[in-house]
Amino acid sequence: MILMELKNREEVVKNIQSRRIILLPDGTELPVDLSKEDEVMAALAKAECKPLEAYVVSEELKRPPGIEPPSVKIMQQHELVGYEPSSDSGNFRFYPKGYLIFQLLHDWANEIAVNRFKALQIDSPLLYAWDDPQIREQAGTFHERHYSVRPPDSDREFILRFAGDFGLFKIMKDATISYRNLPLRMYEFSKSFRYERSGELSGLKRLRAFHMPDIHCFCRDMEEGWTEYQELYRNYSDLADASGVEYAIVFRIVESFYNENRSRIVDLVKYSNQPAFIEVLSEAKHYWAVKNEFQGVDSTRGCIQLSTVQLDVKDAQVYGIDYTDRDGKKKGCIICHSSIGSIERWYYSLLEEALKKEQPTLPVWLSPTQVRIIPVSEKQLEYCRYLDIDGVRYDVDDSDETLAKKIAKASTEWIPYVAVVGDREAESGVLSVSIRETGKRVTMTREELAQEVRRHCAGRPYRPLALPKLLSQRPAFK
Repeated sequence: MILMELKNREEVVKNIQSRRIILLPDGTELPVDLSKEDEVMAALAKAECKPLEAYVVSEELKRPPGIEPPSVKIMQQHELVGYEPSSDSGNFRFYPKGYLIFQLLHDWANEIAVNRFKALQIDSPLLYAWDDPQIREQAGTFHERHYSVRPPDSDREFILRFAGDFGLFKIMKDATISYRNLPLRMYEFSKSFRYERSGELSGLKRLRAFHMPDIHCFCRDMEEGWTEYQELYRNYSDLADASGVEYAIVFRIVESFYNENRSRIVDLVKYSNQPAFIEVLSEAKHYWAVKNEFQGVDSTRGCIQLSTVQLDVKDAQVYGIDYTDRDGKKKGCIICHSSIGSIERWYYSLLEEALKKEQPTLPVWLSPTQVRIIPVSEKQLEYCRYLDIDGVRYDVDDSDETLAKKIAKASTEWIPYVAVVGDREAESGVLSVSIRETGKRVTMTREELAQEVRRHCAGRPYRPLALPKLLSQRPAFK
């Protein structure tokens, strides 16, 4: 078999020219010349968008913060995520509390893909033959970031997938598709691998094994694909807003596509109500004509790509993915790639967003313990053990520590609601509850506390406590 010659990414893009602009929601373009930093900063001042400034300084001017994001230590101190010394760097282990957060984010991604977007879910292999011409053509420029695998009884090279494309595209190549089926959304929750350079690895921000909720929509033509793109963009913009994570908007667009669709790009920027950084390319350097990124901003003012949408004009031809049109003829699809973003990157961004606050706290729906019950003395312990708060993750500190130390421990663990139970509370059933987010102490019945927690979790997935209810029964992880 004759294999195609591979080019690295630098060779592919060396003759492609770029210009950069900041596009304001009113349609104004601010030219950006990255070689003139003063002019860049002046344009950012006009744009009046701190997240965009953080992105441009960190990623475009190549002035990253240069300090370790605090979530790297927090994820270990809170017994969420740890390093596995017996694995490769950038491969992590999740402890019970940390895996609970992971599962909730997975549930969230599934709900968006399957229930909201009505995508059809599949599963495909992790491993692909590197001599497959379609795999090789699609992934050739990424080969230096592949994990390679060679079976002990064969010279054939395999690669671990870096996204969900390979298996899905093979499935769609073999599928019988009619114009009546389009647009068709497909979803896979794919564990993927990228051999990032060791100096680039950083906690959950940049790692070598991660979980990607990938959605691909197969469309009749460019018009339908572009319509799908805009719908997905608006959905991801809404989701980014609802997450509470600070983010910047970035587009990369082929010049001809930008000129033809500028008014629609402005409409998207207007929808998000914040300016966007746009790189306009003289010609396509990958498979897409347009892509956008929602770039999360961490507590050090560094950035990380979260959601993305990409309009693919090449891969259907590479794989031979086509449909039968109403005239009976076979025609190629346009593919709209999208992902809400890897679970690990959302995990990282939510931890980093919490660390921007004076009193760090995760969203209530993601807090491993939502309510901590603290008995004043052993006399109230029996009452606390059998206190039932329906639909809420609550635990009981039955340790021998002093009341002050128990309260301090709950604060260290970022517990959003802490209820102290003495004789009066046990007799009346009215709890004294400290709310971490506001710093206030209020009185609530058990039912009122449950309603308060559920109000903050409305529309979000729920899972029960990941550890025993009594703290004395829990192992420690490190």
